[in-house]
Amino acid sequence: MTRSILLDTHPMYAFKILKNEIKISNISQIIEYFQTKIKENPEAVFITVFDHYAHTKELGGEIKEGILDAKNLLFCFGHTIKNVEILAFRPKSIAICELEDSFVFEFLETPRPEVNNWMQTWIKELKK
Repeated sequence: MTRSILLDTHPMYAFKILKNEIKISNISQIIEYFQTKIKENPEAVFITVFDHYAHTKELGGEIKEGILDAKNLLFCFGHTIKNVEILAFRPKSIAICELEDSFVFEFLETPRPEVNNWMQTWIKELKK
């Protein structure tokens, strides 16, 4: 899992799994896997899946060569609202991008270390 700073301000995590190293063979199955993980976590709630690839294609937008599919799984871990600002961190999204030889998983860092750890663990468990 690689931590980097996107656009000089946004901490994010990325993890790439080669297709021959993953337990699951397509994004639909990966989404189902994450939905199970979300259901198992008493703090999490599934919201929806955004088909970023289809949306961009429908708009006639640019899609980098080699990207076969791209979806965002949206969910929330919010169990308190202690201040107004915390709402800007919710909901959460795991981006899932299928490339010719691999899947790339990315998410923005949250203010709660345990949430970052949960998402990292979920992603790493996909690897054989």
